[in-house]
Amino acid sequence: MEKDNVCINCYNQIDKVAKILKLGQAELDILTIPKRILTFSYPVKLDAGDTRYFTGYRVQFNDARGPTKGGIRFHPEVNLEEIKTLAFLMTLKCAVVNLPYGGAKGGVMIEPKKFSEAELESVSRGYIRETYNFIGPRIDIPAPDVNTDAKIMAWMLDEYEKLEGKHTPAAITGKPISLLGSKARDYSTSMGGAFVLQEMVESLDMKPKKTTVAVQGFGNVGMNIARILHEWGYKVIAVSDSKSGIYNANGLSIKDVINHKEKTGKLAKFKGAKEISNEALLELKTDVLVPAALEDQIIKKNVNNVKAKLILEMANRPITPEADDVLLDKGIFVMPDILANAGGVVVSYFEWVQNSQNFYWAEQLVLDRLKIYMANAVKELSKVCENFKCDMRASLYVNAVKKILEAERLRGNLK
Repeated sequence: MEKDNVCINCYNQIDKVAKILKLGQAELDILTIPKRILTFSYPVKLDAGDTRYFTGYRVQFNDARGPTKGGIRFHPEVNLEEIKTLAFLMTLKCAVVNLPYGGAKGGVMIEPKKFSEAELESVSRGYIRETYNFIGPRIDIPAPDVNTDAKIMAWMLDEYEKLEGKHTPAAITGKPISLLGSKARDYSTSMGGAFVLQEMVESLDMKPKKTTVAVQGFGNVGMNIARILHEWGYKVIAVSDSKSGIYNANGLSIKDVINHKEKTGKLAKFKGAKEISNEALLELKTDVLVPAALEDQIIKKNVNNVKAKLILEMANRPITPEADDVLLDKGIFVMPDILANAGGVVVSYFEWVQNSQNFYWAEQLVLDRLKIYMANAVKELSKVCENFKCDMRASLYVNAVKKILEAERLRGNLK
């Protein structure tokens, strides 16, 4: 097998699982070699009249459990190995929350801030033209990811439907409500994480009103989970964005913090709060720490300074493997990202179901069903933890891998 086809990072991700389940070479191949890899370049005419070529990717990792599902990111550092790893993690994520999907991921190497809206629209439509023959509601369903949003999904859906020659809303999720997107989709990742935390807090006999929370990251996910937890009675003592953070041991009024950020464009100088750095926030004495920003935030260098009792990974891979081992030794309870931030793909699934049936749900019904999926996944995880006597992350991987390999066996692809 060509080295370029193998997901090198996937070996690192499933090394512990391979030993626990005693996986053979055929099983490892399924878990480390994507089903399909698309790499392409395409021209876009810029506003100034010159033409620029962009590199795009789409990796469909495994479709044994159903059509593949995964976001499209626009970022200057997008590369094939990253997309393969993220597609692998999406495969696990969909299995963990029992969705009838496999995993995929896509991306374009671009710095969106350097291009006009018209240019971004052309890049978005070009991406769909390049992948059209390999995506669709029964094949692979794209969604938003880093630096892409409902507006970009609207352009992509429109391009897909022009090529298809008919309305096919189930081809793409994360769309605006007016183009048959799902209600609650814009804050579903945060709500899913809040439901997971609710299950964890109850199992540990913690009381929300006596539970302190620090949230690193105040983008869509971080802001919304801070808002939701504050509304549920948790004491949110600190939040931060890419520039600065604020802290008040007695708790912050998140509604006022959001208003301040919207008016000033920053968290700094919020009345009644002390300014702290992102790094300092991670080391606060708090019951719950929510990394909701970038990957690799808790690392070997700072892990021994982490004082939280419980960590909810709302960002993708915010804890390095080395730091993860230290947290485990310290007895800090970590809920991994592939379950903690799976609320977005669950509601994307609901959007796909609604589009397929042409029958749309009220917002409360979406939230009620999301809670069921997230709560059931946590309960299932607890049983796996007991049966295999391993930590939460390993248990999640074991659970997902077993489901994927079982689907492959039933299809006759494994003995």
